[in-house]
Amino acid sequence: MADPYTTLGVARTASEKEIKSAYRKLAKQLHPDRNTDNPKAAERFSQATNAYDLLSDSDKRAQFDRGEIDAEGNPTNPFGGMGGAGFGQRGGPQGFRPEDMQGFGGDEMDLGDLFDGLFGGGGGRRARSGPGNFGGAGFGGRRSSPPPQKGADIHYRLGVPFTDAATRADQRITLADGKTINLKLPAGVEDGTQMRLKGKGQHGPGGAGDGLVMVEVDAHPFYRRDGDHIRMDLPITLGEAVRGGKVKCPTVDGPVMLTIKPGTNGGTVMRLKGKGWSKKSGERGDQLITLEIQLPESADGLDALAKRLEDWEDDNEPRSKLGV
Repeated sequence: MADPYTTLGVARTASEKEIKSAYRKLAKQLHPDRNTDNPKAAERFSQATNAYDLLSDSDKRAQFDRGEIDAEGNPTNPFGGMGGAGFGQRGGPQGFRPEDMQGFGGDEMDLGDLFDGLFGGGGGRRARSGPGNFGGAGFGGRRSSPPPQKGADIHYRLGVPFTDAATRADQRITLADGKTINLKLPAGVEDGTQMRLKGKGQHGPGGAGDGLVMVEVDAHPFYRRDGDHIRMDLPITLGEAVRGGKVKCPTVDGPVMLTIKPGTNGGTVMRLKGKGWSKKSGERGDQLITLEIQLPESADGLDALAKRLEDWEDDNEPRSKLGV
């Protein structure tokens, strides 16, 4: 398997955010649903997913960087810690010579006892091992067959409304077998988040694979995400800005009443605590509301306002701070 950093196209010093961004870009580009006529894209998508799974796990990433596991998460040195002797290509200790058997009172050395101690015993009989004859499990005896392989993973794409992602509302998803299940969104969910459904993949001799669900957060007509906060522009009338009062304001949890102070300027930002995006901690960010003073849109409305202002002059100099 290729180096996971190379697969995602990031440096070994890449931050968690850079790794996530690189995977999100590749996932959207290579997703099987968008490349039905390109089987290689599905293979590259699977490779990118496996690379992201490893590098997004801080413990596995550290083990890989230290050379303790390979790109598939397998130990790179399964016989580590057995001392410096190592094992040669013939299955016995490197540098083994018949004369090394001397010095033990002339008795034949039972290497079966040695290997039983290292590998947990071969069970039953042990071969009386002399030079070139290494009995016991894994050395000239029966080789254990590889474990049966699990079925392939199945990839899903889940479009989630902006407001549902912000509040972590449960989602319904239909699996490949036709069953529909409720899916709880994780804390801190965002566009590109991948969720793993254990045992919801294809069946195989070693059991079923997993279902891999990639979340795609839909855009919203007036909400926009800013980190853990949600921003929006709220239009108010000139009368509401001058006189103040209560106005209805939408939030992802439903509308609330917002109190406008008399003399509020356009561009004022108001904050609603806990009405923002779901954080990884399970808490919520805030909603930040920018007030926009909206003049009458009709010609008649503008004429009526102009007539009311005919005998009034504003001696304020709002641009004096700008030096003009």
